[in-house]
Amino acid sequence: MSALIGHEALEAALGWPDLIGQLRDWYCGNAVQAPDRQVLSIAQPDGSEASLLIMPAWVPGESIGVKVVTFFPGNAAKGCPTINAGYLLFNGETGQMQAALDGDALTARRTAAASALAADFLARKDARHLLIVGTGQLSLAVAAAHCAVRSYTTVSIWGRSREKAVAVAEALRAQGLPAQAARDLEVACRAADVISTVTASTAPIIHGHWLKPGSHLDLIGAFKGDMRESDDQAITQAELFVDLRAGASLAGDLAQPLDAGQITPGHIRADLAELCQRAHPGRRDDTARTVFKSAGMALQDLAAANLARDHAISG
Repeated sequence: MSALIGHEALEAALGWPDLIGQLRDWYCGNAVQAPDRQVLSIAQPDGSEASLLIMPAWVPGESIGVKVVTFFPGNAAKGCPTINAGYLLFNGETGQMQAALDGDALTARRTAAASALAADFLARKDARHLLIVGTGQLSLAVAAAHCAVRSYTTVSIWGRSREKAVAVAEALRAQGLPAQAARDLEVACRAADVISTVTASTAPIIHGHWLKPGSHLDLIGAFKGDMRESDDQAITQAELFVDLRAGASLAGDLAQPLDAGQITPGHIRADLAELCQRAHPGRRDDTARTVFKSAGMALQDLAAANLARDHAISG
């Protein structure tokens, strides 16, 4: 019998230390095979465009998983989530379905955990001020995950809606985190040691001259070529790292400066697997600016789904 693992059960199963550790282990050891994700455009009756993403992965003989994601940017104006997803997990030896999981919660947890895992290699050990840019469904998870790998004394939240930023900060304080809403994005960026962006921006909102030496910029939100959260200076002045070269290089934060000749593929120092396997040491200079571009990987989903399944079976 297959299990249905909903939002609350997933959050209980995927605690930050366990999930971050699971991703670290999978990047080091599991022979995950993952075809390139498909991003299909869906024209809407009102002239706008939505996206359908399909992300399969498997470990031969062990497990098979596939996530299907919808991205409807117009949902923000309707008060609905812009991203919705479902995940199916199958036995890799028999092909039998083992679990159907809430893809939204799974995506949020694994995305935040991967971001925090990268920051554990790239953020300064003495980082104390975290800034979250964006107030959508990822903001709470990303803030909490980052606080699992560094001891932040200040967590600032900035969003275009002051009211939403205040609400996110209040929710984080209820979790015991030192959160506050930021009024001015430039001021907050100049003060922050680590900046994590979780927006659907199509134009740069983070400018390189705002980022102090030693800062770490974690770019999550813009996953398509026509989306962007950072400007050229933020990219060209930094040591660049990615979750996966192929996927991250298609996202606007890297694709646009690559197309313009501002950077080359050789500017990417390492991916997350190479960091976990210690093929690259990560941060080597306390004054260097680092950037991690996350576009999402099917490995992360499969690793998280397996952990949730194991928790459901044992619990």
